[in-house]
Amino acid sequence: MPNIIARYTNWLHTQWPAGGVEKGPSVNDDGSTNLTGVRVVGDLTGVPLLKFSADTGAKAVAGILAESDFKPGAGNSTAVYDLVIVGAGVSGISAAIEAQKAGLNFVIYEADESFSTIHNFPRKKPIFTYPTEMKNAGELHFEADVKEALLIELKAQQAEHGIETTRAKVQHISRRGGVLAVEFAKGEPAKAQRVIVAIGRTGNFRKLNVPGEGMDKVSNRLIDAGEHAGQKVMVVGGGDSALEAAVALSEAGATVAVSYRKDSFLRAKPDNVEQIQALADEGKLTLYMGTNLQEINEDNVVVCGGDDQDCTVENDIVFTLIGREPPLDFFRKSKIQVTGDWTPKAMLGLAAFMLLMVFLYHLIAYKPLLGIEGTNLWQVFASKQWFPFNIPAFGAQNSLLYTFLNAARNDPGFTFALIYTTVILVFGVRRIRRRKTPYVTVQTSTLIVIQVVPLFILPYLLFPYLYQHGVFTNGGFGEWFGMTFLSDGQGGDPNQFWRSFGFILAWPLFIYNIFTEAPIWGWIIFGFVQTFVAIPLIVWRWGKGAYCGWICSCGAMAETLGDQHRHKMPHGPKWNRLNMIGQWVLAIAFVLLALRIIGWVTPWVGFDKGIAGFIDKNELLSYKVLIDLWLAGAIGYGLYFHLSGRVWCRFACPLAALMHIYARFSQFRIFAEKKKCISCNVCTTVCHQGIDVMSFANKGLPMEDPECVRCSACVQSCPTGVLSFGRFDSKGDMIYDKLQASPVRMQEHAFSPVDKLLAEAGR
Repeated sequence: MPNIIARYTNWLHTQWPAGGVEKGPSVNDDGSTNLTGVRVVGDLTGVPLLKFSADTGAKAVAGILAESDFKPGAGNSTAVYDLVIVGAGVSGISAAIEAQKAGLNFVIYEADESFSTIHNFPRKKPIFTYPTEMKNAGELHFEADVKEALLIELKAQQAEHGIETTRAKVQHISRRGGVLAVEFAKGEPAKAQRVIVAIGRTGNFRKLNVPGEGMDKVSNRLIDAGEHAGQKVMVVGGGDSALEAAVALSEAGATVAVSYRKDSFLRAKPDNVEQIQALADEGKLTLYMGTNLQEINEDNVVVCGGDDQDCTVENDIVFTLIGREPPLDFFRKSKIQVTGDWTPKAMLGLAAFMLLMVFLYHLIAYKPLLGIEGTNLWQVFASKQWFPFNIPAFGAQNSLLYTFLNAARNDPGFTFALIYTTVILVFGVRRIRRRKTPYVTVQTSTLIVIQVVPLFILPYLLFPYLYQHGVFTNGGFGEWFGMTFLSDGQGGDPNQFWRSFGFILAWPLFIYNIFTEAPIWGWIIFGFVQTFVAIPLIVWRWGKGAYCGWICSCGAMAETLGDQHRHKMPHGPKWNRLNMIGQWVLAIAFVLLALRIIGWVTPWVGFDKGIAGFIDKNELLSYKVLIDLWLAGAIGYGLYFHLSGRVWCRFACPLAALMHIYARFSQFRIFAEKKKCISCNVCTTVCHQGIDVMSFANKGLPMEDPECVRCSACVQSCPTGVLSFGRFDSKGDMIYDKLQASPVRMQEHAFSPVDKLLAEAGR
């Protein structure tokens, strides 16, 4: 049995890579942080490209100048600077040029020398100035395509603008007396109205933590490959720096071996991977894939593979090019939030919001309060004693206004639905304005319309109004769908029009139209066609996201309220295995369905009433309490602002679990142009389903992980326009979606007048 589950899990999801997301400072789109007045630019914003770094530096200064409370010249040249720039890399110098143009009183601090990261590149390293069509903000420009020429070009521009740097290592930033204090190891801090942090990923080199790592033969950087001609060299790492170093060393005449802990190069540029593989195929370089360096000795190194067998390799020098740790201590000391950090404040916030959700979903909706049996808090508030107005005074009892006010007074479900719909509407409009692509405009508008009309107006206003006019009292449609009888016998709650949620929310997400004491044949037939015919067809054609990202009310909330929190979703193999929770919930739903059918067939046993009680009553272990209240409600929404808005959708939703199975046979894919991919990992970072999108993109493979909900975050956030939605047709040909989701592709290619109108609508 365990082997069957493992094989099924692998088939469904875990067969694909599950890359992680590196921690970094929490930065808004404009570079601003939680520390007022401090902006982060350059590599630490997530995109390691020269043009993007220069662009963020220049735009940060423009953003500062636009701030209403920024007053240039408020301090003198020594007491309070207008601006302090920390770091003299590409982004820092770009910011300095703009500050000088604006006449700001500024200083730029650098611990090493200008453009030190580029100085440390290997000799003749090729420089990627992609995307070629991009015109970055500011006056720092790039023409050269190799290290040496690029340095000459950049230093010439720095000199042309008269930008000088001050040698100093900044320890952290604090706020003192209304200004920012830039703290050094020694001496008095520099004070400023604003600070731009442009230090890049200049933290400590990562270590292997193996015996011999401190020997002189071990280095973290390669400067001149020619110095190692004739030597036996081991390069450890699988990123671009490691592969470029290995190629340069091999071409310089060294005997090169590469050790990488994974079976394939997942993070490197395709061109670098192709070069390495070509050298390996020609016998000019040896690859030790899926190995770990165990020990470094004077004349050899020891590597260990997946078979736990050690291999000794003759060696003269080792380059451990496994990257650097981001300078997180700098940001933590500065009290700038770091993504993924669970600080006491974050944990307190999570606990407080979780308690709020428990209160809203549990105490208000399900449990009697204030000693009034059968009455919840909302009903107490809405009673005649507390309700602030007399309903009949606002119109006749047959009016639509009366229907609205009566529902507001007597039905707590109406209140939840109104709040839910309002949140989706407000945050949906904000999402459209924030993410100006035709895809987001149409997708979000569709989610809003579905939530407003069939999931709010229909059950809470239109159907009750029609009922009051006799439409559902004489059988027909109402009887066929179980909506002809009063739920409380008093006429207060019109009747069970909440069942109309089933027109949108399919079984087994919404189970209550199927799991009834007596069959409601309209819902049984409609639900079967909906769940086992219609949804499989749209998933086959457009992927699981055709429902999760375009129809479902849970998805609507995730894509609107949760839009700015999607990067908080945990990634990695361990979290991916938790995706199988939904499969267990789905199995429970199928078991309950089978038991429900048995109860219908054998009513004389009394079995059906017990099943109905387990499903829909308020007992502690009922399906309604365990699944709807806790998993989908209190826990799912309680984690919204700390683990993204898709916790319920990804890990536990039974309908999503069923659609995962359907999606394994889908034509839908996210296609990738691998030569454009720079392995920046932005696409993986913003995926709130935890998919390692980059592992597909940098190989040029179509992304087929069934977790995808078509939110378009990866497509939209890709800085080089690598990704596109599409599908394989019956002949196996790639067909791209016409609705544009990538801003980069919108700039690179002409798009239709309809797309232009949709983009304008997002402004």
